Amino acid sequence: MKKYSLLLLIVILCSYTTPQATITISGKITNTEDEKIWIKGESFEKEINLKPDGTFSENLSINYEGIYALETSKNRMPIYFSKDSKMSITADDSNFSATLKYTGKGSIENQYIAEKTIITSEISFEDYKLNETDFLKKLEKTINSVKRLFETTQFSDDYFKQKESLNLHYLEQKNVLYYNRLHNNATNDYVVSENFPKYDKKIDLDNEADFLFSIDYQDIVMTKFFENIKGDEGSFFVSAKNAIPEIKALKSQSIKNRLILNGINDINIENSYYKKTYNEFISITNDPKTKEILTTNYNKTIAVEPGKPSPSFNYENHKGGETSLESMKGKYVYIDIWATWCGPCRQEIPSLEKVEEQFKGKNIVFVSISVDNSKDRERWSKLITEKKMSGIQLLADKEFDSKFIKEYNIKAIPRFILIDSNGNIVTAQAPKPSDPKLIELLNSLAL
Repeated sequence: MKKYSLLLLIVILCSYTTPQATITISGKITNTEDEKIWIKGESFEKEINLKPDGTFSENLSINYEGIYALETSKNRMPIYFSKDSKMSITADDSNFSATLKYTGKGSIENQYIAEKTIITSEISFEDYKLNETDFLKKLEKTINSVKRLFETTQFSDDYFKQKESLNLHYLEQKNVLYYNRLHNNATNDYVVSENFPKYDKKIDLDNEADFLFSIDYQDIVMTKFFENIKGDEGSFFVSAKNAIPEIKALKSQSIKNRLILNGINDINIENSYYKKTYNEFISITNDPKTKEILTTNYNKTIAVEPGKPSPSFNYENHKGGETSLESMKGKYVYIDIWATWCGPCRQEIPSLEKVEEQFKGKNIVFVSISVDNSKDRERWSKLITEKKMSGIQLLADKEFDSKFIKEYNIKAIPRFILIDSNGNIVTAQAPKPSDPKLIELLNSLAL
């Protein structure tokens, strides 16, 4: 009897913590670009094909009650699902927010979310640059409008009403937090006054249910998590080493998954700890899609380790025709990935020209590959001509989606690569021209 009671308790607890339910959504979304919509959530994504007239009907198996997202290729709206949701959705994708309507079970809560989203969208990034008085007036107006909407809505879902009541506090606290951070960024060393509302330090930053329900809570958690976690000096990768113990210590698996997803790009040759990071991340997340992306990045990174054959290219040359990496075989190749719109990239140009001059006549060529958009080709060409830029000047065919750029897993520029005379990688993360280490590296080679 005791064994049976224990088994029953386990079953009850499992069904409570990870509810599984099949819900029904249907409706009509017109004027979409690709006749598709997506429902996305934590460790959840479902693509739904629309019929030619925009209608659809779908049964979804969800694993939690809370906030998901309804997306088209142009628009995105939070959507709430309970275990017994059965809704019809209509909207015109060319005027999405104004035309979005819900009917059926769960429609009251989701119509509330749609109206609330319109109200809260009144606070923009630019508002965080306002002085404290003006910002707080706008925030108070927004919060009061949402509270009136909340108080006048006759909710049919008690769980939603309970969680949304707390969510109003998260909305206010997120904006207090954002003002502290974003206003400071806009005005350098600005510190808020003593009278400015204080962030509520009592907020539990490891609450699974709140994370699955509230986008504002999610924003707070993601912002606060990295507040006191520092990267190594000069390193862009915060979570690659120092944040992993903190992620492991969390109770909420959904928060762990989101943090790992945000750290996907830490699996990159620029992160010297990428192998350890990959193994740690894989062991922490239980989301199959995140694991798939991590593994893709990992395989790309292994492919550009020192000694591996370099990915190739064949791009438009500023002087005419096209130039391939193969055409440079027999010489070392130092590659600068840049763009005309990239300030740090352009700051390196004078230093690059000095390095070129220093190694003139040596067995090395200097190649600059721009990831400018093809529509900006004239601006790229004009800048090269006006600045009399030296070296081999090439224009990638598809910006960051160019094959060579993607195979090197380049997410940010400037980026510098050194390839040897046999076409093998010396380093996929070479020192920048202004760094004395580049001269040391080049002097160490048999040029």
